[in-house]
Amino acid sequence: MENMLSKIYNPTDLRKLPENQLPQLAKELRDFIIDIVSKKEGHLGASLGVVELTIALHYVFNTPEDLLVWDVGHQAYGHKILTERRAIFHTNRVLNGISGFPKRSESVYDTFGVGHSSTSISAALGMALASQLKGEINKQHIAVIGDASIASGMAFEGLNHAGVTDANLLVILNDNAIGIDPSIGALKNYLTAVKEGKNPKQNNIIKSLNFDYSGPIDGHDLPKLISELERLKLVKGPKFLHVITTKGKGLQLAEEDQVKYHAPGKFDAETGKIHPKDESHLPPKYQDVFGHTLVELAKGNEKIIGITPAMPTGSSMKYMMDAYPKRAFDVGIAEQHAVTLAAGMVTQGMVVFCNIYSTFLQRAYDQVIHDVALQNLPVIFCLDRAGLVGEDGATHHGVFDIAYLNCIPNLIIAAPKDEIELRNIMFTASEGINQPIAIRYPRGRGEIVNWQQPFEKIEIGIAKKLRKGTKIAILSTGTIGTNVTKALASIENEALFSHYHFPFIKPLDEVAINDIIESHEVLITIEDGVIKGGFGAQINSIIASKNYTISILNLGIPDIFIEHGTVFDQQHFCKIDVQSLIHLFNTFSDD
Repeated sequence: MENMLSKIYNPTDLRKLPENQLPQLAKELRDFIIDIVSKKEGHLGASLGVVELTIALHYVFNTPEDLLVWDVGHQAYGHKILTERRAIFHTNRVLNGISGFPKRSESVYDTFGVGHSSTSISAALGMALASQLKGEINKQHIAVIGDASIASGMAFEGLNHAGVTDANLLVILNDNAIGIDPSIGALKNYLTAVKEGKNPKQNNIIKSLNFDYSGPIDGHDLPKLISELERLKLVKGPKFLHVITTKGKGLQLAEEDQVKYHAPGKFDAETGKIHPKDESHLPPKYQDVFGHTLVELAKGNEKIIGITPAMPTGSSMKYMMDAYPKRAFDVGIAEQHAVTLAAGMVTQGMVVFCNIYSTFLQRAYDQVIHDVALQNLPVIFCLDRAGLVGEDGATHHGVFDIAYLNCIPNLIIAAPKDEIELRNIMFTASEGINQPIAIRYPRGRGEIVNWQQPFEKIEIGIAKKLRKGTKIAILSTGTIGTNVTKALASIENEALFSHYHFPFIKPLDEVAINDIIESHEVLITIEDGVIKGGFGAQINSIIASKNYTISILNLGIPDIFIEHGTVFDQQHFCKIDVQSLIHLFNTFSDD
């Protein structure tokens, strides 16, 4: 049979097809996604689950004039392929290629930049109200949101506002009972009851919010989807369509293990089997160091609690949930709630490890200030994915945490240089400190295979001298110090360089800094966070406040958003990779 997908450049071509050919197109689109992602990696299951919905949306609505917003964007691969990016889809998430998420600067069909969840309803409502004000009364505005994302507070805020407007807004709930991990909570139980016909029709949450509710309907039934979307086009005011889909649809193993196949890495496109990797000899992932250490600490202290907002697998909180299910909580995509829940528990004497990706703690900034730091509650924040994160790109980098946390009173900021120090800082915090602490560590593997050493208490606020040189002092914080160590081992003039590691960015070891300044001619600071407001900026302020005359160079993330690529690509761009450091260090001499 002739390949239809190869002839579709954009939705205008799609709309020329007779409706009875769309199921064949759906198969081809699904096969195309599987083929590319099996080789290039990326987010698989979510996009496979919405193939029919994606086709139906672009078939019925006049995109890009009608505005389509995808929540988070994990599920938008089919959308990208049908909107003028099929020929370059193989560059997805690659340096200088297309983004893994919808991005306004990439395409007119990407109406809103996404990457964090639960923003679609607010954004689409804003578009709809703006269209009203401009007199564009026939323009359609559609938000596609998952059952995990709709449980977030921001999504409810959008629904609450939309229900008292007459905006031309259609919210489509893509209900597959899973986000990255299985969805949880009372709303998930409600949606399950609706799907199973066990919920009385008069007991409808969405109708109570003044939406025209329809569904649930089969999200893989193209004729039914198209018919219902055509009907909803003519309905005025806020509308809500409940669609039931299967994440990973069309690839049996992806349907059977939806967590693993969210982003499975490379796999066999025919069978779905993930290509095996021998990881037995490798150092651990920092996430696993956190997870196993938490369980180890919890075994000896029944007051230890774990909290994560919808990332039990990614953060390795799953280990705690398996070992102590009553003392570990997945609160869903609700970072604000996670932080204040932790604060509430701490007031009752619990020792709470609140594990949140650095990029997602941004969504709970007020709670960190108002509910934790202002009350000086010793919540232990474990900031996973701190620093550059690679292929997910600008929406997911954890490069702002040092700068945005540094200005908060009472808060300790720790950045271990390796797995052993991460364990020891966690241990120190669990033993009892009288103020909150944020421990930041990167995505991916460390360097130490034999990392499960006996715990040692760490003195807070003390820097460590790793090597002594004669002229130039390098001040690093966190795991980026490994790049410094490797670079110094590869230069001929290494005797010039001292290297100091700062496990604590706040409080800073000012005694050590004063000694370093007085015994060196040049300072170089390096961090895997933004330079503005970061670790190096704090050193600069000490120099300025004490009128020191010393040359200083700050290395880190420049004042731009760093695009997707490998972590190596991104470090090289920022000139903090090993080779860039070697080149820099070689420019210094004894003169």
